[in-house]
Formats: sequence, C-alpha cells, structure tokens
Amino acid sequence: MLKSARKEEMDPEGRMPLADHLRELRNRLAKAMLAIVVVTVVAAFFYKNIIEFFTNPILHAVGCDSSFAELAHQRSGTCARIVLNGLLTPFTLALKVSLMAGVIFASPVWLYQLWAFVAPGLHKHERKYAYAFVGTGVPLFLCGAFFAYKTLPTMAKVLLQFSPADLDNQLPLDDLLDLIVRMVLVFGLSFELPLLLVMLNLTGVLTGTRMLGWWRGMIIGITVFAAVATPSTDPLTMLALAGPIWVLYFCATAFSLLNDRRKSRRDAMGPADDEASDLDLTPEGVGEVETVTASRSLPEQSTTERVNGYDDVT
Repeated sequence: MLKSARKEEMDPEGRMPLADHLRELRNRLAKAMLAIVVVTVVAAFFYKNIIEFFTNPILHAVGCDSSFAELAHQRSGTCARIVLNGLLTPFTLALKVSLMAGVIFASPVWLYQLWAFVAPGLHKHERKYAYAFVGTGVPLFLCGAFFAYKTLPTMAKVLLQFSPADLDNQLPLDDLLDLIVRMVLVFGLSFELPLLLVMLNLTGVLTGTRMLGWWRGMIIGITVFAAVATPSTDPLTMLALAGPIWVLYFCATAFSLLNDRRKSRRDAMGPADDEASDLDLTPEGVGEVETVTASRSLPEQSTTERVNGYDDVT
C-alpha cells in the first residue's frame, strides 16, 4: 500500500523535490558501491589468474614460456624477468588488480544505477540518442581494448630488442600492468572518435562535407597520435592503432553524408500536415514614413480648447 501510494504521489514528468533527489542519489550510489565491493572481494581470490591473463602473451612474445614461479628461480636468460619491488608491493598490487576488476565487472550494475537516476529527466528523443550512444560506444571501446591486447606482445618484443647483450631485463610487475591499462584505455578511447563525429553531425554541429574535406589532415593527425600513443617505435604497432581509426573515420564520414542528404530531402518536402512551418522572425526595416493629410470631414480644431475644465486660448 505504501509503494502504491508513493507511485500515485510521484509527478508524471519525474519531477521531485531536492531532498528526494539527494535521497535517491544516495541509494543508487550505495547500490553501485556495494556491487563494486562484492565483485572486488570475489576477484581477490583470482587476482593471480587476472595478472597472468594480461602478462602471459607478453612473456610468450619475448621467449618466456615459463610461469612466474619458474621465472623467479632463473638468474639469467634471454627473456625479461618480472619482478616486484618492496615488501608491501605484492599486497598493494593484489588490491589494485582486484579493485580494477571489481570496477570493470560490476560496470553493468553501476551504469544501470547511473542511467536510472538520469533517465527520468530526459525526453523521449534524448533517451533514444543515449541508447544509441551507449549501444555503439561500448562495442567500439571493446574493439579498441582487443587491439591493444593483441598488439602489446609485439610492442614488448620490439622494445626489449633494444637491450644490450648479456644484460638481464627486470620488469616491475606494477609498472607493466599500468602500461597495459594505459594502452587499453588509449586504444579504447581512440576508437570513440567516429562516434563523437557522428553525434556532432546528428546535432547539426558538423556536416559530412566538412568532414570529407578534412580527410588529409585527419589521416596525418591520426597517424601522429598513433605514433605518440604507442610506446614502441615499430610501424606495425602504430598501424594497428591508426588503421582501424582511419576506417572508422571514413565510415563516420559516409554516414554523415547520407544523413545530410536525408535532411536536405526532408527540408525540401516542407513540413508535414500536422507540423507547423518555421516562422521567419527576422526584423525588417519600415522604410520612409509617409505623411497623411487630415480629412476634410473632420471638424476644424477650435482656437479655444478646454483644458482641465478651464478655457485656454492658443
């Protein structure tokens, strides 16, 4: 009964007092944090497997087919050694990896809580754009993360080739994981560029013709960005990042050109029967003032006028 009565009291447009907004925000933040904590605790039991999932491809690429336990007993060799510096480093590393896994794997829960808090204040067309943005942005980010995961072994192999002979490479595990996370974020966010361009086109800020005119500068800019974002100097890793962004950029340009053509056809047809036409509210000049002579039918003004009850002679 209490829930039904509360639903009846809610505004049909989703409006509520500030205190209710703050109370709802507190509840949704509590649910999101609880989900992250639960997943973090579960991931803490598997943090070694998570570390090996990200580092094994790199170890295999540089000729290390041994596990961490076997590498710890090797004093020299052709492959790099993964090391930990400091007494508290293993604990802080386990905590960092578990928390990172908790935030990632609990993302469906806290993203839903964020959306449930924001959605009531959005219009129907704004929700449609939000669904399209999330439904396209998440796969693009995952594709970028996948490319980063596949190119990291090649990057590590090229970088370790710069080591002088008869020297052992020691790679701090925390620094290596930070590099992996940074590469995944860079690749994932760079794949969101075409989506940003499409959203600007849909909102009327950017046209497809202008995007097509930028293609030379965009190719050079994307190439320079890929060269700076990838730590290795080999062209393979740079092209692995730049190539897909080139393709996505031209796909976004083609979509924008088609969308602009559709808009022009719709504007040429004019408004529908149930739509109001656009009003031209631009002010115009009135021109010269035309003088008008008094009509003869009007009585002539008397020389004596009555003002405030008194006769006044002009």
